[in-house]
Amino acid sequence: MSMGENGTAVSEARPPVRQEAAPPREERTPAESTRPAPGPVRHLTRLLASEIGLTFRRPRNLAMLAVLAVVPVVVGIAVRVASDGDAGGSIIGQIAGNGLMLTFAAFVVMMPIVLPLTVAVVAGDAIAGEAAQGTLRYLLVAPAGRTRLLLVKYANIVVFCLAACALVAVSALVTGLVLFPVGPVTLLSGATIPAADALLRVGVVVLYAAAGMAALGAVALAVSTLTEAPIGAVATSVVLVVVSQVLSAIPQVAAVRPVLLTWWWGAFDGALRAPMAFDEMGRGLFAFAAYVLVFGSFAWSRFTSKDITA
Repeated sequence: MSMGENGTAVSEARPPVRQEAAPPREERTPAESTRPAPGPVRHLTRLLASEIGLTFRRPRNLAMLAVLAVVPVVVGIAVRVASDGDAGGSIIGQIAGNGLMLTFAAFVVMMPIVLPLTVAVVAGDAIAGEAAQGTLRYLLVAPAGRTRLLLVKYANIVVFCLAACALVAVSALVTGLVLFPVGPVTLLSGATIPAADALLRVGVVVLYAAAGMAALGAVALAVSTLTEAPIGAVATSVVLVVVSQVLSAIPQVAAVRPVLLTWWWGAFDGALRAPMAFDEMGRGLFAFAAYVLVFGSFAWSRFTSKDITA
């Protein structure tokens, strides 16, 4: 056999090269091909839902909410044990005569420090806590951007403030119904209103208190953008509250009271007057809005310009 014939035989004996078939292309249905991409509103909604879920799943926050629910119960039991049947003229003194007054008394007791401390922990941890855990940069990968992320953080704080104040009111109402008689409520101005009207005023107090705590949340959020240590942001916010309350109690510096945040927290007692002191409460809401605007702008300026290193 010649070399040419040998080469031809070898080429004929060689098996043909096998070509692998390309994987089939995934065909999209017409509905999927025309479906619009998720918009910014959907992204914000999902981010806010995730933030709220994380806030209300943290054991620390749940423990603080449990404390908020227990304090009205302790106040009610203390008044029940120590009551001698004298209703008195103050909010605390009227609890023995009407269980609905326990709700207003609970806010009188908790507005100075207990509620602010709870809100300061959540708000102070909003940015600084993420930076300390090293998750802030990963959050910024989301398409929301820094401004929208900051808005989501503050919206979460507002939701927590409303939930905390509502929890205090519900706990106080249940305790008051169990431990004391319930009937028409005598207001601080001397007028008497039906129990149903008193429940509406409880709702006004809850909303007003939540607005005051939301203003504190804006302050704590601004402080949280200045540090990567959440305990430092929380401590600074609480110190600011204490200093403001001390200044409010000093007669010699009474001129600065209208600009102090804590001075307006007690204006919710306007709901216990006939007619309701909407003018005083309106000035308080205006002060809260001013605090949110000023410290929210500061937080935005700081957060959108700072270098994220953690």
